[in-house]
Amino acid sequence: MKFPLHIPFVEELGLELHRFDNGHAEVQVDLEAAHLNSWEVAHGGVLMTMLDVAMAHAARSANSKEPDHGPGVVTVEMKTSFMRPAEGRLTAKGVLLHRSTTMAFCEASVFDEDHHLCAHATGTFKYLRKLPTKGRSAKALQHKDQG
Repeated sequence: MKFPLHIPFVEELGLELHRFDNGHAEVQVDLEAAHLNSWEVAHGGVLMTMLDVAMAHAARSANSKEPDHGPGVVTVEMKTSFMRPAEGRLTAKGVLLHRSTTMAFCEASVFDEDHHLCAHATGTFKYLRKLPTKGRSAKALQHKDQG
């Protein structure tokens, strides 16, 4: 399955999307030398990226009424706990716990190929139509009653 958007960093890491529906997302990667830290296990940044991407896609997947799955999301806050070193093929599973018109509250876990829990995160995401940058102009989603 392809990611619904072109995300250069995610593509560079070699992440693969395996689920994207009904408030759930699953991302996988086969660890390579470039993904490792000095202990020769997955670098924490790889795990955090997997968790972030899984949660963001879980949040976006809830907008199934819109053909492109609606607005994008940006990470507002994320807390990560690392439980054990991660090796081999990794899977991150993200779930949308609750959403409002403008915010999504999610969690995700990374498992190694033996199904051991390696890391867990919770995150808060803001739904946006566009970003306040040159890439895409700013216009955050607003409540219908706010105009």
